Parts: sequence; C-alpha cells; structure tokens
Amino acid sequence: MIFQNREEAGRCLAAALQHYRDRPDGLIVALPRGGVAVGYAMSVGLHLPLDVFITRKIGVPENAEYALGAISETGNLYLNPEAVAAFHVSDAQIERLVKAQREEILRRQRLYRRGRPRQAFKDRLVVVVDDGIATGATFFASVEAIRRERPGLLAAAIPVGPLEVLERVRAVVDELTVISAPAQFWSVGSHYADFRQVTDEEVVSYLHSADVAAVETAARVSGARS
Repeated sequence: MIFQNREEAGRCLAAALQHYRDRPDGLIVALPRGGVAVGYAMSVGLHLPLDVFITRKIGVPENAEYALGAISETGNLYLNPEAVAAFHVSDAQIERLVKAQREEILRRQRLYRRGRPRQAFKDRLVVVVDDGIATGATFFASVEAIRRERPGLLAAAIPVGPLEVLERVRAVVDELTVISAPAQFWSVGSHYADFRQVTDEEVVSYLHSADVAAVETAARVSGARS
C-alpha cells in the first residue's frame, strides 16, 4: 500500500481505532518529527489529545543513518547489541553519541512544548504512533520508557513496517494496529507518495492545531449536553 502522505496514514489508523474515539483517558503520543503528522490526523479523527515523546536515534559513527540504538527524553537508553558488536563501537564513543542526542532532545523539548509539561501517562490509554518502522530502535526505546510510567493500556499504531520487526513490537505492547506489513519492505519512505521531511515548525503547528481541535470538540460536546 502507498499512502498519499502522512496525514492519510493517520486517517487510516484512526479509522481502524474507532473503538478508542472520545476515550476520556486516551492520549495520542507521536514520535517527532514524522510521527506528529500521522498523530495529528489520528487526534482529529479520534477526538483524543496529542502530545509528543521525544526519542532520538543514535547512529553508528561511520553511518549516522544506521541505528546503533536510541535514547528517550526520560533517559531510557536502548542499544542494539548486534550493531554495537558489528561496528565495534566503544563505550567512549557511545557516551559521546548519547551526549549529542541528549542536547538535541533538550532543544526539541523547549521548542515543541514551549514550557508546558509533558502529559502524564499513568493509568491512561496511550497510543504511540510513528510514520512507520524499520529497525525500530526509536520505537522500542520510546515504548520501554513509556511502559515505566505505568499506562493503563499501551497501544502502538504503525502505518507500515517489516513483519519481523512488527512482531517484536507486538510482544512489548498491549495492542498493535498496523495498516500494511508488506512481504518485501525496503524503507518507510517507499510506501509514501509524499515523504518530505517534517520540519520543526510543522511539528509546532500540528501540536497547536490539535489543541485547537480539542477545544472545539469539547465546546461542541458541552453545547450538545446543555
């Protein structure tokens, strides 16, 4: 399946998750930056609030695109032992790479949240979403960190990914929703007609628009009851 863009992927996921619509304890948690466009469409379609959870991939020194692991904004570090061994990455190198990503996480926290606290996860329905999954390093780090905050139900929503990685995701969440798991998977971007990089400014705009939509929905519900 080829999605037109990330928002279409989010609408497909929202259609598959209508049983979560209007859940008072529900929260869409998107992984920036691409996951926020998907999460925004889900937030609007399901009438659930949207927040981000910032996790940064740790790339191999010689090839930054290859995931050595990832670190979350709550400090949870996930390392791929196979990648560490294959590329002979030392503890000192890992420490330097982690430090750089922690600094980027702080920058994004300031920019995206504008001083607002991150929403609480405890005892809530938390739906973690990204625009797709490949190795899964950032997704696994995020899920592991969120699980530590004891959500009531931890769900994952993924538009597309390789079957073997999706099965690993299924093992660490309470519920997994996937739109496409092709037999031949090359990259997340190959399943989108438009896979342009999402900018920081767009992330901020999506979060603001989701907040506005939530206020409008609450006003409509209140008006209907009165």
